[in-house]
Amino acid sequence: MEPIRVVWGTGTAPTEMASYDAALADAGVENYNLAYVSSVVPAGATVAATGTAPDLGPVGERLTVVQARETVPPGERATACAGLGWSQAADGKGLFYEASGRDPDAVEAAVRDGLAAGESLRAWAFEARDDRLETAAGDPEAYTTAVVLAAYGESEPLL
Repeated sequence: MEPIRVVWGTGTAPTEMASYDAALADAGVENYNLAYVSSVVPAGATVAATGTAPDLGPVGERLTVVQARETVPPGERATACAGLGWSQAADGKGLFYEASGRDPDAVEAAVRDGLAAGESLRAWAFEARDDRLETAAGDPEAYTTAVVLAAYGESEPLL
């Protein structure tokens, strides 16, 4: 089984979508069609915080992800914050929890509290927990985006 890679990035650009694309490029996943899943880690999986994704397959394929994303418009004195946390049991099964906003402390707390709540719903013995917070200060002249994604394995053909 391919690892689940946690990647992150930030970007600025003249439009909201372009800044998101720039953040995805910083994370190494800009060339895929992202398919979002709800956050459960399959048994037997490994999760690795890699920062930037390696080549995960041909351009335009589907890449399954859990994603946290925040964008700040130009001129706003705010910080784009995206956070992703994960916890796993000994057999690899586990949870991701994502949060985003403009207050790093609040995003970190939401990730921590969300994981704790998700763990309490399951009769699993969670043994490992980690998280990643990515922040970017707003730009006076451009949109600013921060992303953190968990990319499940390699890309798959759309057709």
